[in-house]
Amino acid sequence: MGDATSTAKSNSSRGATIRPEEAAHFSSLAREWWNAKGPMASLHQVNPIRLAFLREAIDAHWGEDVTAAKPLNGKSALDVGCGAGLVCEPLTRLGADVTGVDASAENIGVASAHAEASGLDIRYMAGELASLNLGAFDLVTCFEVIEHVANKAAFLAQLAASLKPGGLLVMSTPNRTAASRLLLVEAAERVGYVPRGTHDWNDFVTPDELSDLLAEAGLAMGDPRGITWRPGKGLHLSDDLSLNYAFIAWKS
Repeated sequence: MGDATSTAKSNSSRGATIRPEEAAHFSSLAREWWNAKGPMASLHQVNPIRLAFLREAIDAHWGEDVTAAKPLNGKSALDVGCGAGLVCEPLTRLGADVTGVDASAENIGVASAHAEASGLDIRYMAGELASLNLGAFDLVTCFEVIEHVANKAAFLAQLAASLKPGGLLVMSTPNRTAASRLLLVEAAERVGYVPRGTHDWNDFVTPDELSDLLAEAGLAMGDPRGITWRPGKGLHLSDDLSLNYAFIAWKS
């Protein structure tokens, strides 16, 4: 499930990616975003895993001291599909100058209020990424978003345009497998682990498909890592890509 999405119906003339129905779905959940026991509980549970992968990627890419408290000092970061700020706030604490973009104005309102209450200076904006003219960033993050967009090729082109030469793109998304259909869509929605209507399994993208789409956007994809669950260990990074996977990419 995405940290709400930069998502709406495709407009081929402008490469729009936002689906209004997706934006409306996540807007309806905006006020519950920071409730770790509410409808967004699954995001709060997976977020530490995503952030661990992100920190490893930052350290490997820039060769910084892995013990540094603020490895992103002096760097700019953009979180696309930022929801209410679950990734933007940690990025700020890592030292980055952070911008968050989301399809939902309601999410942006909640994100801005939460950041202000937390004493964090984060720029939040709502709308289609391509129309915001934000420039390029050292780091672009996009977690659980691409499965919600209307035009994946256009969306990845927008991400590529937002990335500086030598910059780093970090993403995660569900894989399109029989296991993800059973567990992430049918079972998860049935038991209320994610809100009903959050996912359309047909919009999930396999690593091979995503690698090809990234290449079309001028980006090279690193080896993906799985995000999976097992009894006694819970959610963790692994070599099992059957449910969800995270990866880095860079301008090729």
